[in-house]
Amino acid sequence: MKLILLGPPGAGKGTQCKRIVDRYGMNHLSSGDILRAERSADTNLGRKAQSYMDSGALVPDDLIIEMMVGAMKKAGGGYVLDGFPRTVAQAEALDAALEKAGEQIDGIVNLVIDDQIIIGRMTGRRSCPKCGAVYHIENLKPKVDNICDKDGEPLVQRKDDKPEVVANRLKTYHEQTAAVVGYYTKTDKEIMTIDAAQSPEAVTASVFAKLDALSDQGR
Repeated sequence: MKLILLGPPGAGKGTQCKRIVDRYGMNHLSSGDILRAERSADTNLGRKAQSYMDSGALVPDDLIIEMMVGAMKKAGGGYVLDGFPRTVAQAEALDAALEKAGEQIDGIVNLVIDDQIIIGRMTGRRSCPKCGAVYHIENLKPKVDNICDKDGEPLVQRKDDKPEVVANRLKTYHEQTAAVVGYYTKTDKEIMTIDAAQSPEAVTASVFAKLDALSDQGR
């Protein structure tokens, strides 16, 4: 299967993607992870994207399209696109690239959740700068306050989890990315709407039920 996972920042797309790829043997193509890797490697793309990512703004379409189409070609087989497409222009470019390759998206998983829940989730996150472990000040506390359980490093709040950046990311999502759902409703793609305010396990069960049915249809 080739899937797109849509939803606002903080909806749990990363968690659900990992569970989907484990169950169905697919590749997880996360635009955020790929961009962060480019930035860490100090590539030309990473340097161009850094200022946009730090402010919570969207990386320009031409950069993200080039990066994601390249990742799709390398992946081969099934994959889940996480964080892409984020604009209608990106969705149109994706359709054009897939048509050229003689491929198509099989379905869209759309996670929906209230903004206030997202704000609480994201601004409360803390991460370890050394090992990358993620905690939450209310829902996933470390054993020792503000200290990583694994290596004892002080936890930090990522720049893109600060309240002002989260607010900007949500504003950007509603102005641009939400329109992608409208774009796909005009196509023959199946859109699977999932309540992301549930527990991660309940969200996963809902997603799997939809994808099992989609997989059966494709056999």
